[in-house]
Amino acid sequence: MNLKIENATVVTMSPKGTIHDATVIIENGHIIDLDKQAKLKHKYPRYEKIDASGKVVIPGLVNTHQHMAMSLLRGYADDVPLQEWLENWIWPLEKHMTGQDIYVGALLTAVEAVMGGTTTINTMYHFREEGTEAQALAETGLRGVVGHVCFSWRKKEDRKALRSLAKNWHGEANGTIRVSVDPHAPYTVDPEYMRELREITSELDEKYGSSHAPIMQHMHIAETSDEPNKIRKAFKVSVKGGVVEYLDTLRVLESDLVAAHCVSLTPKDIQVLKQREVKVSHNPISNLKLGSGISPISSLLKAGVTVSLGTDSSCSNNSADMFEVMKTTALLHKGIQKEPTLLQAEQVLGMATIEGAKALLWERKIGSIEIGKDADLVIVDLRKPHLRPLFNEVSHLVYSAKAADVDTVLIKGKIVMENRNVTTVNVEKILDLTEKAKERLLAKLQNEK
Repeated sequence: MNLKIENATVVTMSPKGTIHDATVIIENGHIIDLDKQAKLKHKYPRYEKIDASGKVVIPGLVNTHQHMAMSLLRGYADDVPLQEWLENWIWPLEKHMTGQDIYVGALLTAVEAVMGGTTTINTMYHFREEGTEAQALAETGLRGVVGHVCFSWRKKEDRKALRSLAKNWHGEANGTIRVSVDPHAPYTVDPEYMRELREITSELDEKYGSSHAPIMQHMHIAETSDEPNKIRKAFKVSVKGGVVEYLDTLRVLESDLVAAHCVSLTPKDIQVLKQREVKVSHNPISNLKLGSGISPISSLLKAGVTVSLGTDSSCSNNSADMFEVMKTTALLHKGIQKEPTLLQAEQVLGMATIEGAKALLWERKIGSIEIGKDADLVIVDLRKPHLRPLFNEVSHLVYSAKAADVDTVLIKGKIVMENRNVTTVNVEKILDLTEKAKERLLAKLQNEK
């Protein structure tokens, strides 16, 4: 489909900044032209038009840490510490989830994400051949990196799942689906297995990846202050410094790794993250809700570490809303450091767009609105009481806009939501499937007791 978005204010997240009264031209899924409307008014007469009057066009938001299927557990276990939350609530119910449940939960998250302007998701969960998060992403039209989460207690199962996931899904859906290898955390993956998973990543990348579409890694790191003690207790190993420093001794940190959370970091840890070019996914709402702490984002940015944003699962957040994450990020760090100039609006929007693309090694294709990139675009309606008067579009996007202000979403030039209507899947059917899946899970848990 060839499209022309007219009468737009375009926040490019590129050196061109914000362009008013602009036109974006899309052909075969790519942005082929972008300029003032007056210059392009008569140049592309036969393209289908989208009128963006009173609206702003931004790059699609990039969520760099999610567990999509866990939306089925939204509200199930709230207000408990992380370890108790996992061991006493989440893991006992998750063991009953089938591939169909994973698929349904991922569909629910995908729809919520699209309706909130998110076009790319980096998700970590259990891969099942009979129903996958990748399938849900592909059907909804989202772009994503799909990983299988690995634990020391199921190495044989993990190896099989990783190879199947890479073989069947990397590069699928017209190149919008990629695959990752996901060690769960340093306290659930022993040192030997951590090294093996790094080797598997290289092997799979060599076989199925490319320089333009690599197979990467995704892991929870330093989520809580007691993580070094949990590693020592689990594996009887020495952890003299921080968790990142410990992982560096295993030689598993590389530039293809997204490190989620990074709450409890030492100064040395931050140095290592920069040296190894590890990318950080900041998840402020989830970390606050679980009482895990606050990541030293200002120090990471000062050190030159790539920092992106994530929601975490809708079980620990309890939302997939990246607008909430942006606002929380901006306000949180200003507050705790008593410095209102920290993390200004444009920087935070960058963390949710171009920096997220960099974290996923996808910045050649997405993250900014530039000629030659894929047309992953979000149109936000500014004609709302809470978005008037208008002095600065970027400020409104970070501090005032809501997910419900998203009007239209394009992914690789395809309209996946128009005028708040999702075009690719039946939302009402997904809501019904979700409730039925929840009831099945609760029944299985009750029968177990």
